Amino acid sequence: MFVDRVVLHAAAGDGGPGCSSIHREKFKPLGGPDGGNGGNGGDVVLVVDPGVTTLIDYHFHPHQKAGSGKQGQGSNKYGANAADLVLPVPNGTIVKTADGEVLADLVGNGVRYVVARGGRGGRGNAALASQRRKAPGFAELGEPGTSADVVLELKTVADVALVGFPSAGKSSLISVLSAAKPKIADYPFTTLVPNLGVVTAGDVVFTVADVPGLIPGASQGKGLGLEFLRHVERCSVLVHVVDLATQEPGRDPLTDIDAIEHELAQYGGLAGRPRLVALNKTDVAGDLAPLVREDIEARGLPVYETSVATRDGVQSLAYAMADAVRDARAAAPPAEPTRVVLRPKAVDDSGFTVHPEGDGYVVRGDRVERWVLQTNFDNDEAVGYLADRLARVGVEAELLRQGAEAGAEVTIGDWTFDWEPTTEETFTGTRRGEDVRLDTSSRPRADDRLAAKRARRVPGSGDAGDDLE
Repeated sequence: MFVDRVVLHAAAGDGGPGCSSIHREKFKPLGGPDGGNGGNGGDVVLVVDPGVTTLIDYHFHPHQKAGSGKQGQGSNKYGANAADLVLPVPNGTIVKTADGEVLADLVGNGVRYVVARGGRGGRGNAALASQRRKAPGFAELGEPGTSADVVLELKTVADVALVGFPSAGKSSLISVLSAAKPKIADYPFTTLVPNLGVVTAGDVVFTVADVPGLIPGASQGKGLGLEFLRHVERCSVLVHVVDLATQEPGRDPLTDIDAIEHELAQYGGLAGRPRLVALNKTDVAGDLAPLVREDIEARGLPVYETSVATRDGVQSLAYAMADAVRDARAAAPPAEPTRVVLRPKAVDDSGFTVHPEGDGYVVRGDRVERWVLQTNFDNDEAVGYLADRLARVGVEAELLRQGAEAGAEVTIGDWTFDWEPTTEETFTGTRRGEDVRLDTSSRPRADDRLAAKRARRVPGSGDAGDDLE
């Protein structure tokens, strides 16, 4: 079964969560945090494989998901990264969105394209430790992997395309030009899929594609033409295979060529390709060839008389195709090496934007949205750490500049908060898993406690300083 168009639903793996752990060992009461980071999720990657010629695997299995990263553990043990999910595709596969936008054109063995990227693993509390938080009681969650629904279309990569009406002898011709063994029978539309063959003529080696029979109206979906006209796009030379022995009423070599040219023109993009004409089956109707040869040559098309049964003219046609392929390759622009494009961030780019929306505000930005996804909102200290990060990059300052007031709804990603402005202050030592800013009790501030302590120190109270006097 030949399949050249499928819809692929790709989902990358999620990152593993980090670990929150404290090192516990005899005679080491202050072991410190030792939670390891989570592993990264796997990517979904398309890779051109020369051994794959169809997209049939993804026709029956359209949903592909990569593995997720493992969770970190104590004793600074990092979670394992998930392996990438590598999907082999044929040479000439085009990756598109559902709207038709081309994302990648995969031509050349080994060419890769990442369809969906795996999420990064969350950091453990060992990596989150700092001067302000010496023993964090939380760890980051893993970042979710991305997903994408893409359309895969296969366009055959060949040098020469054999085009013509059904039963014109295209499959028979490619079977004697190359080692290809297509199905051949005496009824129309025997060929249901494109066949490829490798031909050697002198010092030129090229590939020939046998495109299934075209009929009038193929560019609008009639017959099989629309399904396989895309396979003609990459071919640099077109060969009209004309049936001299057809007995259908209203058909002759000139009208056959005109009908095929009309369908190629309707499909578009094939006007400038060099053409050859092969008047096939001369062993049956050879007396008709001289009658039409002059009219075809008058249109500027080289004509070759061939017979697959007797092999007459086949070698001459092969060398003519080789010359046309050589000229097309010489005229093609040289391939440019892949350029590495660097896009530095602008000096005034804060990495996020704040927009009023309704009665609240919406904060957008890859970095801040990733921070929210990696925050465990069941842990107060983790929420406080998120507030610190948002304040550090200037989110709070921008909200204040735009007139946000306490209690305003602020949306970041999929989460909506009731915003309470905070002032930057040193983290105080509360119990693990808590944050002083989320404590609603009337706990005195550190400077208030220091002032009270100084007030209690009055002369004559038995301090060490008084004893020295």
